Amino acid sequence: MANHKILLVEDNPDDVELALHACQSNRIDADIIVARDGEEALEYLFCTGRHAGRTCKDIPSVMVLDLKLPGIGGLEVLRSLRQHPETRRIPVVILTSSEDEAHVVGGYELGVNSYIRKPAEFAAFTQIMSQLQRYWLVTNTAPPV
Repeated sequence: MANHKILLVEDNPDDVELALHACQSNRIDADIIVARDGEEALEYLFCTGRHAGRTCKDIPSVMVLDLKLPGIGGLEVLRSLRQHPETRRIPVVILTSSEDEAHVVGGYELGVNSYIRKPAEFAAFTQIMSQLQRYWLVTNTAPPV
């Protein structure tokens, strides 16, 4: 794999550490970019604010998105992402603790590619991260940029 990027949008520091550790345990060959809230995720994607110097053509291979974020929530991030031609094809996996059916429906209505509930156990979380990596970075054929 060459130059894959995973944009992890997660505000809980424990979940960020768990995700990073799971990626390391699985030897995921990708750069993991962490956005700690919805605003930072949008700044990264649209090269504004804290990420103004970034090259916007360098888009993530997949975005792993929590829903319960401070400020701009996950569904709003997804809505904004899908409204712009340069970002609308980025695969998005919602990885959240939310069991609210409205979140599931809302995510799919806004074009999420997958909705996964976060498991509490490290082994199960590691397995999910391994499956995400294998599918989105190896098996899946991404559209051209």
